[in-house]
Amino acid sequence: MSRAAVILLPGLLCDRELWAEQIDTLAEIADMTVGDLTRADSMADMAEEVLAAAPPRFALAGLSMGGYVAFEIMRRAPARVTRLALLDTSARPDTPEQSERRQALIRMAQRGEFRGVSPRLLPQWVHPERMKDPDFVARATEMTRRVGREAFVRQQTAIMHRSDSRPGLAAIRVRTLVLCGRQDEATPIDRHREIAADVPDSRLVVVEECGHLSPMERPAEVSAALRAWLAD
Repeated sequence: MSRAAVILLPGLLCDRELWAEQIDTLAEIADMTVGDLTRADSMADMAEEVLAAAPPRFALAGLSMGGYVAFEIMRRAPARVTRLALLDTSARPDTPEQSERRQALIRMAQRGEFRGVSPRLLPQWVHPERMKDPDFVARATEMTRRVGREAFVRQQTAIMHRSDSRPGLAAIRVRTLVLCGRQDEATPIDRHREIAADVPDSRLVVVEECGHLSPMERPAEVSAALRAWLAD
């Protein structure tokens, strides 16, 4: 099997740790790098930073916010992307209610209450069983703290102003994996069925007993799905 160049795009408040087990498990078939989505406050600038650091051709996988950036990359440089994986994400823009909740979290962070953000968000992101695992909670919490308050504000700003990606779904012409956790409350299964229905060469995978952070929550299942996606 030939090696693929794969760029992994993390979600909000996530970094390389989100993909740690996939990077290790798939190392023999892929050269995997993780895009830095912490410096920009717009999807356009995030996409341009990823493209500037990327090889000429690459497979692209994004989770949640990383999926939003992946859609932006597909609009800007579709010929450079060989395969696409969209995990626990949505093609839709924010609703006014979602933007209002993001604004409230931004205000909380700017008041100096950033350490309160991850305890508030994590139970909404992961399966209830993960919250009973102190090692998992510690890993996830430390990851959000590494990303930090300033990047969190920039990321939320970018997410609130992202484009509606639904009109471009039918134009995606590469093999596409659409994956989500069965219990993902942040981006439910219907959002993924919507994507898979409109992307011509797509496969929908639902991971059982899993919330929004599927690569960390169910690493073996996600790695297996990515391995199949990368296979010739």
